[in-house]
Amino acid sequence: MGKTYVVGNFKGGVGKTKTVTMLSYISAVRKNRKTLVIDLDPQGNATSVLAKTGNLTSIEKTITNGFLEGNLENQITPILPNLDLIAANTQFKDLPKILMKKFPDDNTKQISYLRTLIEPLKAKYDAIYLDVPPTISDFSDNAMVSADYCIIILQTQELSLDGAKTYINYMQYLIDNYDINIDILGILPCMLRPGGRVDEKILDDAREMYGDNVLHTIVKHQERLKAYDSEGIILNTTYTGQPDQWDKRAHDLFDDVLTELDAHEKELN
Repeated sequence: MGKTYVVGNFKGGVGKTKTVTMLSYISAVRKNRKTLVIDLDPQGNATSVLAKTGNLTSIEKTITNGFLEGNLENQITPILPNLDLIAANTQFKDLPKILMKKFPDDNTKQISYLRTLIEPLKAKYDAIYLDVPPTISDFSDNAMVSADYCIIILQTQELSLDGAKTYINYMQYLIDNYDINIDILGILPCMLRPGGRVDEKILDDAREMYGDNVLHTIVKHQERLKAYDSEGIILNTTYTGQPDQWDKRAHDLFDDVLTELDAHEKELN
């Protein structure tokens, strides 16, 4: 059975979508794992990046249709060998209405609906990554309840650390009040300014609070990672047939992240 990973923080703009798309790409392309991304954010940023990665001009199948029909298996779009996507669209903003209509007055079924829909997919995939909006909502509830592991993004600024704390506390609330079993797989630092005094202090504070949960691998600013938002994730080659050094550096970075997360998962098991 495959494992499900939610990438989160209750603060926007910290790198959640970047982490989902890069980890899923490395999982599929370098680790040869059958990998699925489920985009639960109506803004569809992960959908946009992965569509460009697969050179797709449009995607008809969506997460909204899956929730309405009660079946996600019919909504899968292939992106690359080993990498599939269940795309988001703006209509998914109506998720609270969909859940209320399907399960009136049953909050437990409302927040566990995604878990029910994902269950048949876990036999087909090694890894399922969830991208969610940075809010306490039906989106994040469903993601946490359905996930086996949580990867928390920590951008090195005070509000991001506060968002991480809130995320962990809320996850514990769901564990205490609902039938879920989720572990923190790791806290991934994303540096705003490598060497910056404030950035280093936030990172030190996080390591003091969360110890070995904070990954040693740090995602530092790379222009190439930013370019993937508009171009899709690629690995260019030079005229000699060698990998472009900037693409390779970006891919190597998230290969290191995934390798460290794998080690954490092995230790937890």
